[in-house]
Amino acid sequence: MDTGVIIAIIVAALILLALLWFVGRKGRERRYETRRTEARGIRREAEVGRAQADKTRAEAEAQAAEAKRQDALARERAASADDQRREARERHIEAARKDPDADPDEAAAEFDRQYAQGGTTGTTGTAGAGTTAPGAAGDQSVEHYERTEEPGVERERRFERDEDGDVVRDEQYEQPRTDR
Repeated sequence: MDTGVIIAIIVAALILLALLWFVGRKGRERRYETRRTEARGIRREAEVGRAQADKTRAEAEAQAAEAKRQDALARERAASADDQRREARERHIEAARKDPDADPDEAAAEFDRQYAQGGTTGTTGTAGAGTTAPGAAGDQSVEHYERTEEPGVERERRFERDEDGDVVRDEQYEQPRTDR
């Protein structure tokens, strides 16, 4: 073979290798750019998801704060109701002491019996009280009961919180109100 032909074949082979290398590099750059675009889309979706998670967390924290506020308000109202009940009991006993025909011990027992039977409840609207869970000595969990009566419906809601303030039970019952 002639030297010129060998050189031409070598040059053609080098040009073909350079061309294949260049095409391979362009293909790799296109794949990388496609992957970069996909990664940007995924990052955008992740950012939106993070923002939604932050919003959901903020809403949950706001609800927890409102629940704690409502719980504190319920405890305060329950304490106030207990104070009013004690004061009313003392007034009944005081009235029985002044009445020559009444026995103070009997008046106290009658008041306690009426209160235990729910003689002082029976108002419409929300009536609720937070109490410590039965049988839980030293337990800081709170059980809450609400009853609401509206013209067409009666609702009952019971929920219980553990010592951390988290709701561990939440039950709500609703039934159409029947006029008696």
